[in-house]
Amino acid sequence: MDVNGKVAVVTGAASGMGFAMAETFAGAGMKVVLADIEEAALEQATAQLVQAGYEAIGVRTDVSQLPEIEALAAATLKQFGAVHVLCNNAGVGIGAPVGGTSIADWKWTLDIDLWGPIYGVETFLPLIEEQGEGHINSTASMAGLYAGASLGAYNVAKHGVVALMTSLERDLRWRDSKVHASVLCPGPINTNIVDSERNREPEDAAQHVASEQGQKFWQFLTRTLADGMNPTEVGPMVLDAIVDEKFWILTHPEMGEITINQNRAMIEDQRLTR
Repeated sequence: MDVNGKVAVVTGAASGMGFAMAETFAGAGMKVVLADIEEAALEQATAQLVQAGYEAIGVRTDVSQLPEIEALAAATLKQFGAVHVLCNNAGVGIGAPVGGTSIADWKWTLDIDLWGPIYGVETFLPLIEEQGEGHINSTASMAGLYAGASLGAYNVAKHGVVALMTSLERDLRWRDSKVHASVLCPGPINTNIVDSERNREPEDAAQHVASEQGQKFWQFLTRTLADGMNPTEVGPMVLDAIVDEKFWILTHPEMGEITINQNRAMIEDQRLTR
């Protein structure tokens, strides 16, 4: 896919991997629509690209709300007249074990991390197909390939994103569509996802169930991500997948190999115990 002059929409674009994607796409000659729920950060990120001479607009968007995703699509078409690439990147996380996660926490996580990409695909796919070519990417996680402790809701959401994009890729290929799909499964990246509750409504956050196990894991995760890959390295990986029509994007492929081997061992254990 020749991306020069094409239009890309990126959610969760005010910081981290989302901004890295937006900046990379703009540098490749694309027109970019940045979407994020943090209005001040979004304005700053958009201004940074515009001041650098790129064509970009920002649209405040809560991806958990279908009408706001539809408004994002409308704003994109109004400004640029088309859309060719969508990156469902916005995401949140909470550290809590299954059985120790409140219904409010489950709903908040799934609404953003899973329903956000579902809404994005359902809204933007017809618009992208009208262009005769394009690409949809969604950010999952290595947590979408295996499930560790203390991240129950996040694991479920990210497994769902992997399933969503895998299904989409098969459906598009089955009908020989010129639109392609990919899924980003990052390992440790130095982003501010550990502070994602800063954007949560106070009355909803009050229902969060804290646990010693979840708090210890979150402290460990915070230290791990602080030493993680710079998000600027992720943008070119996503662009490469779009240009070369790759499905899997693994920032830490060695972790993917570990996951594959763990799954093989689990299957073998199950076979031997039957």
